[in-house]
Amino acid sequence: MAEATGLRNLQLVNDWADDVAVFRAVPWGKAMMWIFLLSDTFIFTCFLTSYMTVRMTTAEPWPNPSEVFALEAFGVPVPLLLIAIMTFILITSSGTMAMAVNMGYRRKRVPAALLMLVTAVFGAMFVGMQMFEWTKLIVDEGVRPWGNPMGAAQFGASFFMITGFHGLHVSAGVVYLIIVAVRVWRGRYEEKGYDIIEITGLYWHFVDLVWVFIFAFFYLW
Repeated sequence: MAEATGLRNLQLVNDWADDVAVFRAVPWGKAMMWIFLLSDTFIFTCFLTSYMTVRMTTAEPWPNPSEVFALEAFGVPVPLLLIAIMTFILITSSGTMAMAVNMGYRRKRVPAALLMLVTAVFGAMFVGMQMFEWTKLIVDEGVRPWGNPMGAAQFGASFFMITGFHGLHVSAGVVYLIIVAVRVWRGRYEEKGYDIIEITGLYWHFVDLVWVFIFAFFYLW
């Protein structure tokens, strides 16, 4: 009996030691970023779920996204033109961010820093277009968080809450990218390695992925 108990305790110690060895290989910053992204996933999930619930239960007609978010090109309204450009820019930024991570793995700090700055420029362009979109809806269409002349009043609250929260993440990501890129350019991570580029990439890819869901649920549905 005592021998069996001792074997179980030894197995428990070995299992715990294996877990410690596994997590020891994960950089602390990367683990914390994953935890942050997981918590952020819950927040965006709650927002999108609430949006879908409100849209399916409201008695007033919901505005047609193809009409609300149309943009004139050569005098002809093109449905979702601005949104399509914004989506293309953000997806392209994921590509430049992935290339920056690749350069970081290869310890090529100057190309990595330049690609991160390019990614930041794409992010800033996205935020600028989102500001134009907000201005158009508020000034030209009269949409407010508490009202909407085109249909259901909940449209304005849902739109500004979800896209605003995502835009805040993109803006923070742009600042984050610039700070890390400057430090990479100056060789600050030469000794400790370039894990920080991968950590930054995790955040940026998450922001891009969330936009795919917002685009699908808010603009296409």
